[in-house]
Amino acid sequence: MDIRRSIEDLERVISELIEENKRVPIIVEGGKDVVALRRLGVVGKIIVINKGVNLTVFSDNIARMYRAVIILTDWDRKGGFLCHTIRKNLEGRVSCNIYFREFFAKNSMAKTIESLPSWIKTVKEKNNIL
Repeated sequence: MDIRRSIEDLERVISELIEENKRVPIIVEGGKDVVALRRLGVVGKIIVINKGVNLTVFSDNIARMYRAVIILTDWDRKGGFLCHTIRKNLEGRVSCNIYFREFFAKNSMAKTIESLPSWIKTVKEKNNIL
């Protein structure tokens, strides 16, 4: 496995996420995910799943405000449940992009959005990639 190529691919996809987020909001699980995405250069709208509201109400609010969203929950069991439930609740009302979630899950050793920036930094340092 060519680690330099993997990091280049990861950075390309992060750039695509940054561009897409200029038009489409990103849904994440928590505030630390927002901080991590900002560290990666994401500057657009990020929506944190409101822990005080059930997912049906949350999804209805999203459907009233947006035509498309990027779902970027963690790729653990809880994140998978949230992604699946939100997608199902938005079906037929809002276009849900899960490409970035799937890419990061398959192409990084990080298990959460929150840990993605430090994982990338560590891999670059260990492999002398600037």
